[in-house]
Amino acid sequence: MVITRERDIACATAAARIVVEVHEALVGFLGPGRTLPEIDSFVGVTLKSLQARSCFLRYRIPGHPPFPSHSCLSVNDCVVHGTHEMSSAPLEPGDIISIDIGSKHNGWIGDAAWTYAISECSDEARRLMDVGKESLRRGIAAMQPGAQMVDWAEAVQHCVETEAGFSLVRGLGGHGYGKTLHGPPFISNVVPTRPGEWPDGNRQFLAGMLVAVEPMLCAGKHDVHSDPGQWPIRSVDGSLTVHYEADVLVTADGPLNLTAGLEALPDVLG
Repeated sequence: MVITRERDIACATAAARIVVEVHEALVGFLGPGRTLPEIDSFVGVTLKSLQARSCFLRYRIPGHPPFPSHSCLSVNDCVVHGTHEMSSAPLEPGDIISIDIGSKHNGWIGDAAWTYAISECSDEARRLMDVGKESLRRGIAAMQPGAQMVDWAEAVQHCVETEAGFSLVRGLGGHGYGKTLHGPPFISNVVPTRPGEWPDGNRQFLAGMLVAVEPMLCAGKHDVHSDPGQWPIRSVDGSLTVHYEADVLVTADGPLNLTAGLEALPDVLG
């Protein structure tokens, strides 16, 4: 989606700001002992208090039941699409949880994820989170008007795999959004290795383009799996995973991160 009208830009900015505000509220709520149902209920109530609703709840894709949660709650080896139904066990010190929040406000979408450690984190988890945030920062910096989408992937993959030795999940990536949650283009986090693998890779970032970009990292191998007809996607080897996602408006002067407020959030909560 390409937006140029000031009113549309203001609406997209407001929807993204709501996502940031929900994450900010979670900072004071998350901690050991919290359960996924409690967290998801908190997200739903907070969205409502901000005159928004979840654009994830009851979302459908072929082969899956309607998504049951207000937010995606992905713990430890769960990369993305975790639900509040996965577990009723309380979070424990050392767990890491990626929380993806989608808002709908005045017809516009906001969609961003951040990863938190509960009370404490291992050296591996700390490094994985740091690399995830840095890869997002470098990737966004590469999203200049006229640059190709593969420039984003090159920046992210070099940071995560070449420099840090972690892995990026294949087959999942960012997307266009606006008044709908998902739309073209698809934005891979890795450079294609064969012709036709990523048709959008040679597309240019254009001024006015609205996209959600989202590195998904595994501490071990990049392979993931999900049970048939189920939403959660997990690392095959059980390794820790993180997920960072930002809403970005490409402008004539460069990329504008509409969810930049997430960068100020603490990594360890509770």
